Amino acid sequence: MSASRPLPTEDDLNVIREGVRAVCSHFGDDYWLARDDNGKFPHEFHRAMAEGGWLGITMPERYGGSGLGVTEATVMMNEVSSHGGGFAAASTIHINLFGPHPIVVEGTEEQKARWVPRLVSGEDQCCFGFTEPDAGLNTTRIKTFAEKVPGGYIVHGQKVWTSTAQVANKIMLLTRTTKYEDCDRPTDGITIFYTDLDRSKIDVNLIPKMGRKAVDSNAIFIDGLFIPDEDRIGEEGKGFGYILHSLNPERILIGAEAIGIGRDALRRATQYAKDRVVFDRPIGQNQGIQHPLAEKWMYLESAWLMCEKAARLYDQGLPCGAESNAAKFLAARACHDAAWQAVATHGGFGYAKEYHVERLYRESALTRLAPITEQLIMSFIAEKVLGLPKSY
Repeated sequence: MSASRPLPTEDDLNVIREGVRAVCSHFGDDYWLARDDNGKFPHEFHRAMAEGGWLGITMPERYGGSGLGVTEATVMMNEVSSHGGGFAAASTIHINLFGPHPIVVEGTEEQKARWVPRLVSGEDQCCFGFTEPDAGLNTTRIKTFAEKVPGGYIVHGQKVWTSTAQVANKIMLLTRTTKYEDCDRPTDGITIFYTDLDRSKIDVNLIPKMGRKAVDSNAIFIDGLFIPDEDRIGEEGKGFGYILHSLNPERILIGAEAIGIGRDALRRATQYAKDRVVFDRPIGQNQGIQHPLAEKWMYLESAWLMCEKAARLYDQGLPCGAESNAAKFLAARACHDAAWQAVATHGGFGYAKEYHVERLYRESALTRLAPITEQLIMSFIAEKVLGLPKSY
């Protein structure tokens, strides 16, 4: 939970919407289609968001940020994903909003002063080395190991699905400093670092994937990386608890981004249904076209209300685990369904890249898979909310 803070007014949130929309207006459909085709990282968009001060929206003011909450960040990321950029646009910047949270919460004053301003300005780009191919979602079973040596640690191991590692110069790395079998509890012995991405010791391998081509995903192999003591965040062996600080905001923001994609897809489908004339009438006049679109609007807006609720609870310092997970679950389903309906509404043209809905549909699949699966969310709700026995 966060410390309680005053909630923004609707006027405050509208200022954020308008400011983000102004930046996004310079990056239209053709820009994002080109990035999807050539796979180039959206450096121009990242730079424009940094220059607008948006990368530091949740970072403390004394380090160059705006000091705002998850409620404001939720509105910001919903707007970012609503204008054609989808997850490519959102993933370009959203690590800045929840990723550095362990630094802000557990870092020393020296570490915050050294790291946070450079993230806010966009000078540094960070990737996350958390997930491992064998451990998957069972973080306690990671095997990447940091061995203590004079002045720091030597790290060996591997990570997978490390986004932006092709362009990042920093990495937040989750390792074991005590082997699993030597710990009293599974969550003990895990340590978190924030350090330079030394490409002489870290081999970065691009993973070809079905969507969000502009923001790379990678398998990385770490062979003898030295990390100085001053790049360790908090106490050795306590890292698992530190990453929990960012999990609820991450789920809320992913949900907001998913709803942005769904709304964008629905807007395009609705306009096409108005413009496309078959049998001497717009296809949107047919209930077989308009009713599914109306249904998708209702699901999207319902999911948005859960995102808003979860964000408000977090910013008030109240428990929000159930709401945050539910927001991500509902938003992902609503996004995926709306994107598919947009493709179906366009008919054969929906399969063509020039109408953009196929790209939104491909990206919508990610919302249902990451950063947590639907099955784990349902298990969490069943156990923690409904009081049912643990099933795994």
